[in-house]
Amino acid sequence: MVIREGGTRHVVSAEQFSPSLLDELFASADEMGRRLQAVRPPLLPGRVMATLFYEPSTRTRLSFESAMLRLGGQVVSTENARDFSSAIKGETLEDTVRIVGGYADCIVLRHPEEGAAARAAAVSPVPVINAGDGRGEHPTQALLDLYTIRAELGRLEELRVVMAGDLANGRTVHSLIRLLSQYRGLRVTLAGPAQLRLPEPTVRALRRSGAEVREADSLLEAVVGADVVYQTRIQAERLSEPISEAGSDAARFRVTREVMAALPETAVVMHPLPRVGEIDPEVDSDPRAAYFRQARNGVPVRMALLARVLGE
Repeated sequence: MVIREGGTRHVVSAEQFSPSLLDELFASADEMGRRLQAVRPPLLPGRVMATLFYEPSTRTRLSFESAMLRLGGQVVSTENARDFSSAIKGETLEDTVRIVGGYADCIVLRHPEEGAAARAAAVSPVPVINAGDGRGEHPTQALLDLYTIRAELGRLEELRVVMAGDLANGRTVHSLIRLLSQYRGLRVTLAGPAQLRLPEPTVRALRRSGAEVREADSLLEAVVGADVVYQTRIQAERLSEPISEAGSDAARFRVTREVMAALPETAVVMHPLPRVGEIDPEVDSDPRAAYFRQARNGVPVRMALLARVLGE
């Protein structure tokens, strides 16, 4: 993790996590999962976490709040900070963070602007955890995604991963790629509408890491031989062109029964959720559909992260 002057631990980017740190964090998450099954002494009594969300959220905000409560801490929260905080009066993000940092021991921030988490970390008196900054990153989602792959497949090396959907604006994709690229034998297939391709600098960085990268014209083609299908929704709120153009192209990248028939029996289908039609609900009963198990992993992983950030 990044340690700035004064010892403050911020979580801004997935690039902060090395394989050795990930191993430690995931071992802790395993233990947190066991804690959920029994009554244990609180690990963070008296600590307060502020969730400062300028964009809508269900899973991220509630799993962070659940994680903190299960650790014995407390939560102060604003669900729609863009409309129900002093931001509506014109207060800058930096000033808001300075103030909220006086009320809590850490801040979990979601913001529509790429780079907002780094700006907040630069002025915050307490740790800032990036819960999504525009089309930039979502590092804690990537942590639970990687943890899910490890739990489902038993390995993080020699993986064949299909990244599907909105690869241009999907911040979860951007963060997960940064984690996956640290493991040997990675092969990535990019499958999404032409208007929503993975940014070229990210593709180049993937290749420099040693990963094999290719593109597919349809999800049906891409899933042959895959270990993981990571599906994402089209981020309509971030598109500069009408959704109809990208939406019509997206039909070829939808998870259907036909796609599942072409997917190996040992593979898993993941999605950071919410889904808006890119996975047929008929797929939900397939044991390879891991997205609801993936979402549940958010609590133990975020418990482990909070314990590390706020622990002595």
